[in-house]
Amino acid sequence: MVNLWIKSTMNKLCEITSSKRIFAAEYQTDGVPFYRGKEITEKHKGSLDVSTELFISRRKFLEIKNKFGAPKQGDLLLTSVGTLGMPYVVKRNEEFYFKDGNLTWFRNFIGLDSRFLYYWLLSPQGKGELKKATIGSSQSAYTIVLLKEMVVTLPPLETQRKIATILSTYDDLIENNTRRIKILEEMAQTIYREWFVNFRFPGHEQVKLVDSPLGKIPEGWEVKPVTESIEVKPRTKVTKEGEKPFAPMGSLSTNSMLISNVETKAGNSGAKFKNGDTLFARITPCLENGKTGFVQFLPDDETTAFGSTEFIVLRSKALCPEYVYLMARSNEFRDNAIKSMSGATGRQRVSEKCFDQFFIAQPSQKRLDIFSSHVAPMFRKVHVLAKKNENLRQTRDLLLPKLISGAVDVVGIPYTNKEEC
Repeated sequence: MVNLWIKSTMNKLCEITSSKRIFAAEYQTDGVPFYRGKEITEKHKGSLDVSTELFISRRKFLEIKNKFGAPKQGDLLLTSVGTLGMPYVVKRNEEFYFKDGNLTWFRNFIGLDSRFLYYWLLSPQGKGELKKATIGSSQSAYTIVLLKEMVVTLPPLETQRKIATILSTYDDLIENNTRRIKILEEMAQTIYREWFVNFRFPGHEQVKLVDSPLGKIPEGWEVKPVTESIEVKPRTKVTKEGEKPFAPMGSLSTNSMLISNVETKAGNSGAKFKNGDTLFARITPCLENGKTGFVQFLPDDETTAFGSTEFIVLRSKALCPEYVYLMARSNEFRDNAIKSMSGATGRQRVSEKCFDQFFIAQPSQKRLDIFSSHVAPMFRKVHVLAKKNENLRQTRDLLLPKLISGAVDVVGIPYTNKEEC
C-alpha cells in the first residue's frame, strides 16, 4: 500500500563510496580481475563473457580487502563516468576490484534492498534523481556528494524484496536463455572446426588424406580461394520501397550471431542483405572485437533489408549459410581480414581483396548438406530464444515503473528469498 511508503535520502540508507586507487604500474596480465565502467556495463547488459583485460595481484587485492573491504554479494556498483547509470548487483562468489572514479560503490544497506535499488535506478524516478547528481558537459559524471542526496520513495523492506523478486525473475529467465544461446553457438562452432578444420567429420576414418597447399585434406576436396564459394557484398535487388529493416553497426554482437535493436527506416543506402547472409564488420575496433551477425530475423527469404555501410555482406554460393557464418567467426578468417586493414588510425577498413587470399578446402555438397542438417536447427533455436528474451525484456520494462512507483500492489504476492534457496 502506497501510504506506507516513505521518502528518504540515499545517505541514510547505505554507504556510498569508491575504491582505493590502483596505479597503472600495478596492473597485471593475470590475477584478480580489475573492472572499469566498460566491464560493469557488459555485466549490466547480461554478457556472459566480460572482456577482462586488467588484473591486480592477489597480494594487492587481499591487502586492500583486509583494510578497506572489497565488493561482496549484494553490493551495488554504478557506472559514473562516460556511460552513466548502469547498475550491477554483485553476485555470490564474485571476486574483483574496480577503478576509482569510474564506478560508485553502494554497500552496508539499512532498510534498503540492493536489488530494489538496482531497479529503482532504472525507473523514471531513479533516472530523474541520477540526472540531478550529474556534473560536467564535455564528459558527464556523477559525484558521490550528489548521489548521497538522491531522494528515493521506499515501500517496507518486505515489499521491496517482493518487487525485486518479481522483476529479477524476468532477468533470470533472460540469463538462462542467454546461456543456452551461448551453448548452442559453441556447439555449432565445435562441429564446424571438427568437420572442416580438423577434418574429423562422421566417417572420416574411411576417407584418405592427401597433400595440398593447406596441408593434409580429405581426398576429393579442392583447395580454392573462399571467393569462389561465397559472394562478397553480393548485388541484392531491393524488392520493397519505403520503410525497411535497418541494422546499424551497434546491432551486431561481439560473441553471438544475434542481430538486435533493428530499426525501421526509409532508404536504400548501405549494405543490402537477406536471410542467410552473414554481416561482417569491416572497421576497427568492431572487427577486432569480433562483431559478426547471421541474418535470420527477416519475415521471409524474399525480404531485403539494409544496414551500415561498414558491413561486408557474405553470401554462400557453394557452401551453406551456416558454414559461412561460422567461418567468418573464426580467428583465422578475422586475422586475414585484419592484416588487410588500411586508412586513418582508429578508423581503418578491411580491403575486400583480402578474401581472395583466404583459402578453404571445399567439401562436397553432400557433406555440406549433412552439416547444415546438424547446425541449422541450432541457429533457428538461437533465434527463438532471442525472441523470447526480447518479449521478456518488454514485459519487464512495462512492469518496472508500475512496481517501483506502487501503481501495482504486491501485498498479496508471497515472498521467497531466492538467495536462501
